[in-house]
Amino acid sequence: MAIAIALFVIIVGSVLFHVLTPWWLPPLASNWGRMDDTLFITVVITGIFFVVINLFVVYAVWRFRHREGSRADYAPENHKLERWLIGITTVGIVALLAPGLAVYADYVRPPREAMVLEVVGQQWQWRFRFPGQDGKLGGSDARFVNATNPLGIDPDDAAGQDDILIVANEVHLPLNKPVQMLMRSHDVLHDFFVPNFRARMNIVPGMVSSFWFTPTKLGRYEAMCAQLCGVGHPVMRGHVVIEEEAAFQSWLALQPTFANTLTPAQAVASTATGGADPLVAQGRSLAPSKGCIGCHSVDGSAGVGPTWKGLYGKLESLDDGTTVTVDDAFLADFIRDPKARSIKGFPPVMPLLPLTDEELAALVAYIKSQRS
Repeated sequence: MAIAIALFVIIVGSVLFHVLTPWWLPPLASNWGRMDDTLFITVVITGIFFVVINLFVVYAVWRFRHREGSRADYAPENHKLERWLIGITTVGIVALLAPGLAVYADYVRPPREAMVLEVVGQQWQWRFRFPGQDGKLGGSDARFVNATNPLGIDPDDAAGQDDILIVANEVHLPLNKPVQMLMRSHDVLHDFFVPNFRARMNIVPGMVSSFWFTPTKLGRYEAMCAQLCGVGHPVMRGHVVIEEEAAFQSWLALQPTFANTLTPAQAVASTATGGADPLVAQGRSLAPSKGCIGCHSVDGSAGVGPTWKGLYGKLESLDDGTTVTVDDAFLADFIRDPKARSIKGFPPVMPLLPLTDEELAALVAYIKSQRS
């Protein structure tokens, strides 16, 4: 009897929790209200099955409780009951799957007028690319990835020269304009997810996945990786800014094209006019392309690894109890072999990076430039 009462309390408590829960979906900011409808249908159908099945268990526990002198009948088969259960289950599964399949079919079939945005995931950051004036994205391949070409765009493909690159974790999009998202990964499985858009898709290495949506509300929305992709997964976040068409076009005009990033004269001109050291500039480009900024910040904020702001020249305690001064030699040795020593308070999870001597010197120079 106690079991029957406990099950009944669990049923009532579960229903009340789902009705009164404060954890609702964030406000919808795209055209995919049908995603919410599909989720609601799933909750209702599974909820009905949960309540009915458990109420039957409560009834069975109470009705067929042990009594002195009573004996259960042995009935191994009941074809009529089996047919009813198969029919009800079939209807429930169809009701669950059919709406989702219909919505998904539309989700991956963008309208003809949709603008294209490529999303590239890499531990632990996002990069983005828009087509240029020709309306076409240039070809890409992992073999082209380097410090100056982190998206791996084919430099010999004329269609890619005017592609617009966003190497930061923030991208802007125009209001009420459909956007087709093309997504690929440079390393492991990722998942680009913007909760307010109800839009997400796995990003599988070696494949290009796709979906589309239309942003319907102005604002700045957080994007995140929704697949565990390593120790820096929690910091793999970005933002999507939805703004009016004119503001979007003004922002887009300020972004570099792929051809711009291949022009070495810019670095020379910068140095000639008292600009940044070209070695530091190279290190600044290497930091995102090698995935460093996924764990290390340059603004003092906490991360998986120590912030680079003020790191150079600092006394750091190691896990073996010793202290060291962070200088050129320490940084070079640590980057070359991060497993040899670990800084106290930070997990020893930094991967071994394939770096040339020049790239190593550039990274050290960039870290050194963050000391003030």
